[in-house]
Amino acid sequence: MDHAARLQRLQSELEESDLHALLVTHLPNVRYLCGFTGSAAALLVGARETVLFTDGRYRTQAKEEVEGARVLVARKSPLVAAAELLTTRGKAGQQRVGIEPESITAGMRERLVAAVKGKVRLRAAPPLIERARMVKDADEIVCIRRAVDLGASLFRTACKRIRPGVTEVEVAAAMEYEARCGGAEGMAFPTILAAGARSAIVHGRASGARIPRRGFVVCDFGVILAGYCSDRTRTVHVGRASTEARELYEAVLEAQQAAIATVRAGVTAAEVDGAARRVLRRRRLARYFTHSTGHGLGLEIHEAPRLAAGQTQKLEPGMVVTIEPGVYVPGKWGVRIEDVVVVTASGCEVLTPTDKELIII
Repeated sequence: MDHAARLQRLQSELEESDLHALLVTHLPNVRYLCGFTGSAAALLVGARETVLFTDGRYRTQAKEEVEGARVLVARKSPLVAAAELLTTRGKAGQQRVGIEPESITAGMRERLVAAVKGKVRLRAAPPLIERARMVKDADEIVCIRRAVDLGASLFRTACKRIRPGVTEVEVAAAMEYEARCGGAEGMAFPTILAAGARSAIVHGRASGARIPRRGFVVCDFGVILAGYCSDRTRTVHVGRASTEARELYEAVLEAQQAAIATVRAGVTAAEVDGAARRVLRRRRLARYFTHSTGHGLGLEIHEAPRLAAGQTQKLEPGMVVTIEPGVYVPGKWGVRIEDVVVVTASGCEVLTPTDKELIII
């Protein structure tokens, strides 16, 4: 990863944002900018120098990981240490420092204000790093591709384990074990495995419920590999699928394919969402599609852009997004199909293996 180039781009944007420095506290942003993966950090990005503050637990790790920043190991919290350094720079009251409003708590802000003692003017910064992270570079796409490949392999394990009478959590545990054996650092989110009537729960985390003799099973899972996330959803059917069940599955698949076909540079996030909804509206199922069509992913499982109605963000080459329409009929059943795609100038590349025919178990 070219952390130095990322820092240089951010430093060039500080003046445009009327800031002398930016105090980065959101850990995925810290990692993106300098490579540090510890759980205690604050990164102070100035026009000429970048300093990473951490504590003694990460002395060796920071030395090994950090690129493009000077490391200071503090005896107090990294946030307070960064604030105290700020008070020694520039003229009192004239230094404008941006903070990340989405990641700093009210308590953290109070400690920060107390530490700067009025010598620094704190401002809510625009999402400079999040904007940069929307477009992945070649190294990031390689990492995501590998995470997607590992994550996709877990579906084979799911299909072997899904049987009537087996609990959802047993299937999820087998998938998560295989993920670890394959090198995953962890799961990107708690594995969703929802069977029968529970398949209508959009985020139906694996439970102790037993898989019924007949019905849909929604499997939504992802891994973290080299820091980057994958995300995939497949829906299978246990027992003989009725004509109605097959038609429901085909409607969701058609909606997903329509959305994928819409993805290309210059198209808005809302247009992709609209493509999926038009299919389901025609099938009289739109009222059962209760979430956005997709989201960006990378160092975090949910990143910008969000593919939803009203979202005006235009897609750009290098953006990595999920396409995941679904239909959920409360108390009856649900179906979701999800792939990860990379936006290109003329369309997109589907990273997820594309087998999407309805599997009957």
